[in-house]
Amino acid sequence: MVTVAPQVERVQRKVVRVLTGTQVLGSAAVTIGLAISTLIAASLSGSDAVGGLAQTAAVAGAALLALPGARLAQRRGRRPALLLGYGVGALGALVAAVAVSAGLWQVLLVGLLLFGGASSANYAARYAATDLADPQRRARELSRVVWAAMIGAIIGPNLADPAGRTAASLGLPVGAGPFLLAALVLGAAALVIQLGLRPDPLVVVKSTRPVESPHCSGGGTPGGLRIWGSLGPMARLALVGVMLCHTAMVGLMSMTPVHMNHSGSSLRVVGIVISLHVAAMYAASPLFGWMADRLGRVPVLAIGASLVVAASGIAGMAPSHDAPQLAAGLALLGFGWSAGLVSGSALLTESVRVEDRPAAQGLSDLVMNVGGAVGGAVSGIVVTAWSYAALGLIVGFTALPLLIVCLFASLHRPVR
Repeated sequence: MVTVAPQVERVQRKVVRVLTGTQVLGSAAVTIGLAISTLIAASLSGSDAVGGLAQTAAVAGAALLALPGARLAQRRGRRPALLLGYGVGALGALVAAVAVSAGLWQVLLVGLLLFGGASSANYAARYAATDLADPQRRARELSRVVWAAMIGAIIGPNLADPAGRTAASLGLPVGAGPFLLAALVLGAAALVIQLGLRPDPLVVVKSTRPVESPHCSGGGTPGGLRIWGSLGPMARLALVGVMLCHTAMVGLMSMTPVHMNHSGSSLRVVGIVISLHVAAMYAASPLFGWMADRLGRVPVLAIGASLVVAASGIAGMAPSHDAPQLAAGLALLGFGWSAGLVSGSALLTESVRVEDRPAAQGLSDLVMNVGGAVGGAVSGIVVTAWSYAALGLIVGFTALPLLIVCLFASLHRPVR
């Protein structure tokens, strides 16, 4: 068993506290901006299609920054990489505020592309929590950072309206206010990282070089997309599992409001369903972290896949007016995403060598965000061409192979 020195434990406790705080700030800033981005883009352009590109631009920005951030972390540590993400995100928020003031939707999309850097940093923070963690508690440490995002996700959208009113009182467009506030909050997150994330956990773990997991891939690992060829089977399973759970979540969740709108459901009812879904995504992450540490990463990844399959069936079969059934399906979907993200991220971290972790983790965040963007786009096509029920069927069958592979792997390898 790998033991952790007392001084390392003290550093780890500090690291988790800092990351938890910045996760609240970062997720609040992201939701402040994204809460109004679609409406503002549609208003400035006069096109709902352009409005739909707003969140796609932010997701694409997170994907584009995943690998550069990982390379920077590999060379210089977690702190510079997180500063890059939050800094680029703050710059994007400022560009978006200028675009709103000037009435230029094209510039707004550019700003949102940069704004996606904040999401990239939020995702990377969960991995920073695992660098110095005791292997027996790695998933729980990661899940604490994921859980903190729930606080920001609840606070953020509620700050958009006051920020807009404040901007109007200063003679600025209402839509510029949320982006200016998001830039300010991201600046605060960057400051906390700069001052608080010392020593850098990845620098420390590289210097101490703890005993590697027997499941780690060996040999020199290239960076960027080429790292896929050097990953072992468990690392590949983890990466694919995280990507599939995220893609399924985005695809089904993004079309649920459209499906409910067909029966004339009020915005309040739609909001309650989506809020329950978001709460489920984050609230149960500590539970899944505990389960992943006690039962093993792969079994919990299988639980995540099974929850996604069940959610797809329950939501997909729900009539557009049946809000309780849709809420139940979306809540299970959130639980499935949480189980997949926590267990898959922990499995990926311990399935590669210390020096190769940032590259593998960056690739995971890249494919996760690309999968989310593709899932959102394809789900719209499926619902338009066929139906919401067809979307549920496709999502369920997409997650089913992951469940089968995880069950098979659990039976043919030791727990953990």
